[in-house]
Amino acid sequence: MSIPSWQRFLGLLAYLLPWSDAIPFGGHLMGQFPWLQWLTLPALPIALLEQGIPFGNLLIFFLLFLAVVRNPAVPYFIRFNTLQALLVDIIVVLLGYAFMILLQPLGSGLMLRTLSSTVVIAVLAVVIFALVECIRGREPDLPGLSQAVRMQLY
Repeated sequence: MSIPSWQRFLGLLAYLLPWSDAIPFGGHLMGQFPWLQWLTLPALPIALLEQGIPFGNLLIFFLLFLAVVRNPAVPYFIRFNTLQALLVDIIVVLLGYAFMILLQPLGSGLMLRTLSSTVVIAVLAVVIFALVECIRGREPDLPGLSQAVRMQLY
């Protein structure tokens, strides 16, 4: 069965949420490679929305979860990608808290910069993979996460 183009587009838009939350990890990396800042432009509206509204990140999360993932009227492809993007976003947010609590007191040493850059590169790789798979009309199969998503949606 072929996935319509509009579903492919909406499916890949969901991955802008974890990308917008991963961008703060890339401050050092983007300072060394300024051309990487162009990759942040697609997520800019979401980042501004999250920062402009009190608890914006949490509100966007619940809005997507309740209005898209739990809505059986929304096509499965969009629900699948939205839930998978939300799970990736949960991981990014938890990593952000772990960095603040555990690593921030150590200062901005090489270890912290390396770990932060690794988070940005990993999320960027997931977003690019999801983008390619959504354009092809296939579910992005992320080991572990995709199985959890399928269990939640069936």
